[in-house]
Amino acid sequence: MSRLWRYQPPESDRIPVLQQSAALCYRLRAGAPEVLLITTRRSGRWIIPKGGLIKGMSSSEAARQEAWEEAGVRGVCSAEMIGRYTHIKQRRKKGAVLCLVDVFPLIVVSLSERYPECGDRERAWFSMQEAAARVDQPELAQMLRQVATQSH
Repeated sequence: MSRLWRYQPPESDRIPVLQQSAALCYRLRAGAPEVLLITTRRSGRWIIPKGGLIKGMSSSEAARQEAWEEAGVRGVCSAEMIGRYTHIKQRRKKGAVLCLVDVFPLIVVSLSERYPECGDRERAWFSMQEAAARVDQPELAQMLRQVATQSH
């Protein structure tokens, strides 16, 4: 009887994994989709609203909640994700974590001027192609480029 050997890295080589959900907030302008990007709090990089899962909420409901808290967005969020991307988040005291981010499309109905993180972030509308060029997460950029080609 043979046994399969699986390499187990030492504990110090392992990176924790965190599940997140994100909202790809969009609107149609002259028949073309535009995506709302927000900046991160510390570095000011462009991202889409995202965060950890919320107890008692589905992943898409958590994405909708993050869109409100981080971008002041109210809208209709699909229950079906359009993709997933990964990124490494550097935490000050706990070290790095690998984030698996499920992305849900959310059509924007309204934007509020006052929302929980309005003083911490900027937000701006971009074409899908321009948004892909602005974000620095390659998998997210690829997802945005794919959405752009599918919408034409």
